[in-house]
Amino acid sequence: MYFILRLLAVALFAIVMLVFGCGYCLFSPRNPKHVYTFGRLFGKLSRLFGIKVDLRQSEASKDVGTCVYIANHQSNWDLVTVSNAIRPRAVTVGKKSLAYIPIFGTLYWLTGNILIDRNNRSKAMGTIGQVIDKIKERNVSVWLFPEGTRSRGRGLLPFKTGAFHAAIGAGVPIVPIVCSSTRHLSASRGDNGHIIVEVMDPISTEGLGKDQVRELAQRCHDVMAAKLAELDAEVVELNKK
Repeated sequence: MYFILRLLAVALFAIVMLVFGCGYCLFSPRNPKHVYTFGRLFGKLSRLFGIKVDLRQSEASKDVGTCVYIANHQSNWDLVTVSNAIRPRAVTVGKKSLAYIPIFGTLYWLTGNILIDRNNRSKAMGTIGQVIDKIKERNVSVWLFPEGTRSRGRGLLPFKTGAFHAAIGAGVPIVPIVCSSTRHLSASRGDNGHIIVEVMDPISTEGLGKDQVRELAQRCHDVMAAKLAELDAEVVELNKK
């Protein structure tokens, strides 16, 4: 019963978002402010699924300015969990195929997000260059999923290097965002318990060169993996109460 009611509610929400959201975005198409507005609206759907999202943000990340945000990418649940952490003037970078998802894809494009072709290495690398240009010229931050695919309960997967090339090339810090594991969530369950999303301290890229990209990626991976384990242990205790 929960599954059917939630499916109907999400379908209605998506239709309203497409009609009114796209109309709203047409007044200033692809303006980065829309990503924050609609990201937070999608995040509110967590309540519909009985998810208690605890959003945390370190003091150092509040005034970080332009940066590259990196977050763990688990499943479709990211749309209603980690989306709560989207920051003002941040745009996401996703696969080109996202544009073809009914309803969501149209809004994703209009809100100003960046789409890349992951199947074409030359185009993908060219897009990283465009990302660097947008950071510098438009004063926007970018949000990337460095795993490159959904982990689906397999923990934090190895990182690809695009996000770190972009951060070093633009000369901006990296801000890790970690969402506790979502593998226990079910659309058929009334109460899905707690999820913790934490915006961590910035990691500086000052003085780093292209030859240090992999070292930076591994450093960020280690920090995020440790935080994920910490948050998962805390969630287990919270959900026992």
